[in-house]
Amino acid sequence: MNRLIVVSNRVNPPTGEGDESVGGLAMALAAALREYSGLWFGWSGRTTPEFTGQLSVEKVGGVTVALVDLEEADLDEYYNGYANKTLWPLFHYRTDIAAYDRAYGQGYERVNRRFAETLRPLIEPGDLIWIHDYHLIPMARELRRLGVKNRIGFFLHVPWPAHQVFVNLPRHRQLVEAMFDYDLLGFQTAEHRQAFEEYVLTEAGGEQTPSGALKAFGRTVATGAFPIGIDAQDFAQLLRNARARRMRDLMTACTVFRRLVVGVDRLDYSKGLEERFLGFERFLTENPDMRREVLMLQIAPVSRESVEAYQQIRERLDALSGRINGAFADVDWAPVRYVNKNYRRDELAGIYGAARVGLVTPLRDGMNLVAKEFVAAQNPDDPGVLILSRFAGAARQLKDALLVNPNSAEEIADALKRALAMEKAERVRRWSALFDNVQREDVTAWRDAFVQALASIEADVEERRPALAS
Repeated sequence: MNRLIVVSNRVNPPTGEGDESVGGLAMALAAALREYSGLWFGWSGRTTPEFTGQLSVEKVGGVTVALVDLEEADLDEYYNGYANKTLWPLFHYRTDIAAYDRAYGQGYERVNRRFAETLRPLIEPGDLIWIHDYHLIPMARELRRLGVKNRIGFFLHVPWPAHQVFVNLPRHRQLVEAMFDYDLLGFQTAEHRQAFEEYVLTEAGGEQTPSGALKAFGRTVATGAFPIGIDAQDFAQLLRNARARRMRDLMTACTVFRRLVVGVDRLDYSKGLEERFLGFERFLTENPDMRREVLMLQIAPVSRESVEAYQQIRERLDALSGRINGAFADVDWAPVRYVNKNYRRDELAGIYGAARVGLVTPLRDGMNLVAKEFVAAQNPDDPGVLILSRFAGAARQLKDALLVNPNSAEEIADALKRALAMEKAERVRRWSALFDNVQREDVTAWRDAFVQALASIEADVEERRPALAS
């Protein structure tokens, strides 16, 4: 097997002793690199007065990582600017808050060029290069300019927006053209892949080959849907460790005589947290006889605090959780516990296992691994119920969840009532189907499908042939 080089904005491999990151990207990429030799390259998370391109190479959790520092201007324009104020809201259909600033775009191009120049000396003939997410879309173009002829794949962890949404981006055509310097483009779902194909066919004058590849800008690229999963075996082991058992016991004690509804999300406007709180408020209003039987725990670690939109959502959620508790709480019970704190993955596993309902209602999501972790954490003999947004990528796989429109407080309230009243036989039947998918379409299946598709492409710079990707 050829060496694998993984490239992502942040490099954060787990230590193997329980990880504090709620997101699934670090776990998934580390699992890939344990299987294939190679390295993980990206930003160190540190800034320096002047960019030097100096690398720091070390072993973390059994993974070789190569890290580079960025300048403050890079952080402001590339990361806080173009990535988080322009592309993130746009890809999540929030065109109303997307910021378009020429300096952001310039910083984005500059950092992708710097990353490529720093990585170039580490690349050996035959290496497979796997680049991740919206931060690094132009990186293949920069590597090609430096003479790299290796096979390069790209995987987008967030949704690709509909054609009419994406064209709101200034220089959208140039961004898509840069994607044709990849050999393989991977998306979370067939819907996201089709949205990209529609743009290429209608806006860029492209065409589709008989094999399903796309031709445009004088080049050919293969596309595929590769739904990411969790490391199901690793998660099963987490459930058995002391921290997970202790957290489950703690949550069971805290919710005695009550049923726990749990949500775990990074504090972000795409996660539908306000809409979720409103749905829970409606449930409490419409079901006074069930109020004291339920406790909602929302864990929402703070992120991107320097971005104004994130400051605003935190203020709104603080006010909304206070309003709900003020209206419905009693001396011995409050309906909402809202926590802005990170927890280790094994601790989260214990929390999921104690919950009767998992409430996962993003407005848009590439996949959402919290939904899959909730399923994996359930007791097979007495499982909880997953309520899942139909706009999460996971909804295409986890069809036996209760699927809801996260914008509708009525649908969330109705789903909560149904989940809390659901008979054990139905809960077991639904969970069994969900768990079968989580096990079968896990991170190993995702990794192997993408890497094998990329490896099957002949590395020909002039005409890179498409892979047979599903």
